Amino acid sequence: MTLGSGPLEAIQRLRWVEKWSIRKIARHLHCARKTVRKYLQSSSPPRPRRGRLSKLDPFKETIADLLAQDPTASAAVIQQRLAPLGYRGGHSILRAYLRAVRPRASAPRAFLRVEPPPGDRFEVDWGHFGVFDYQGDSRKLYGFCLLEAHSRMLYVEFTHSQTFETFVRCILHACQTLGGLCREMAFDNLTSAVLEHEGKLVRFNPRFLAFARELGFYPHPCHVAAPWEKGKVEKGGVGYVKQNFWPLRTFTDLQDINRQVRHWLAEVANQRLHRETRQKPCQRFRPDCLNPLPGAWPDYRDTALALVHKDLRLHFDGNRYCVPPRLVGCRLTVKATSSTVTVYDQQQEVASYPRCWRRGQTLGAEQFEKELLAQRAAAQLSAGQQRLIALLGETALTYLRGLTGSDRSLSRQIQELLALTRLYPLEALEAALQKAQRLGAFGADYIANILYQQQSPRPLEPPVPLKDPQLRQLATDPLSLLDYDTFILDSRSEP
Repeated sequence: MTLGSGPLEAIQRLRWVEKWSIRKIARHLHCARKTVRKYLQSSSPPRPRRGRLSKLDPFKETIADLLAQDPTASAAVIQQRLAPLGYRGGHSILRAYLRAVRPRASAPRAFLRVEPPPGDRFEVDWGHFGVFDYQGDSRKLYGFCLLEAHSRMLYVEFTHSQTFETFVRCILHACQTLGGLCREMAFDNLTSAVLEHEGKLVRFNPRFLAFARELGFYPHPCHVAAPWEKGKVEKGGVGYVKQNFWPLRTFTDLQDINRQVRHWLAEVANQRLHRETRQKPCQRFRPDCLNPLPGAWPDYRDTALALVHKDLRLHFDGNRYCVPPRLVGCRLTVKATSSTVTVYDQQQEVASYPRCWRRGQTLGAEQFEKELLAQRAAAQLSAGQQRLIALLGETALTYLRGLTGSDRSLSRQIQELLALTRLYPLEALEAALQKAQRLGAFGADYIANILYQQQSPRPLEPPVPLKDPQLRQLATDPLSLLDYDTFILDSRSEP
């Protein structure tokens, strides 16, 4: 091995100035100890400078401690740490010293490229795409990528979560789009699939393991911090989406993002000439080699139990969804996908809404509040008010509203008005209410006076005594005796 003047000077400095051993110098410079010893014997040690020390000498131990904490710390950062301790030297001398003493990075690892056969392996990965703004409400945005390793056929779907249900739904959508399932599926150690990974021992999420058994594929979690084990989707999936699809695009909502990415997959990603296979993914893809999908699809929607409050609303994912009034106080099941929210009472569907990704919104209030008002409109009135309105219509309702502005007892006024309905014809009573309304005279005594002036009341027969007290509370509709008189006179005149 031959060393240039630069390494030779480094050997001399490390040996005679830094007092390093020959073994340490050889390991640091990646050369043999025999070579270091030869060059040290052929050159004389540098003469020590008398009375002149380097500005770095008092801080070399501190620098060593800092490099032990973080071997990659830059010279600028270390200079910032040394300045409060009194270092006044320059940046160049510090940088040169760090180049000499900093541990060199190990050589990059070598890997064997593996090309699985058709239908053998799916590779799955998630990518983070920042946040998406819904008129001031922010939601995290994730990209799910599934790649068929032989053909590089790609499937992409964007979501706002990485929950187990979302993860499984994306896998089902990908398998349905590609038309089948590979024998093996490789993925990271996300908690929705893997609960613990220690060496080669893996403890799966029981729900995901049941899902894999149900579909019939072998789950292959990659080792921790080993992205090369699914390198095809790392670079040709998430990285390719961020580089080729994401830039220079605008979106309105999640549905718009997925609509655009489906078009991009069909027209660009799966139609390009792949530089490794030298084929288009759509041409290289062999759907006949995939395993068939099960006949019945399992239900993996986001599921939650929610209490229906008195205002007809239940809370789910930051929003309020309304249900029929009869379900107030019940706990209902809410099931949601990325596009719909469906509410169930036991197994019966109660209401369905489009998925709202904003927060603090109320959906369905107009429909069910109108239904509640139709059911409870009469409940807002007392029995006496309902009876007056039933007999006299809107005229009675308008007059009762005027009574609320007077100082009279409403319950007593209503009782007296009901008594007048049994003494006078309803047409006359309605006309008297309209006249009193125009004059601003609110009170049963004003109505009685108007009626007395217009016509004499018929005598009131005493009520028949009844033994049952509840029967005494019954009130019959007023009848006009003039109808009976007319009937009797007509029947007498016929002979």
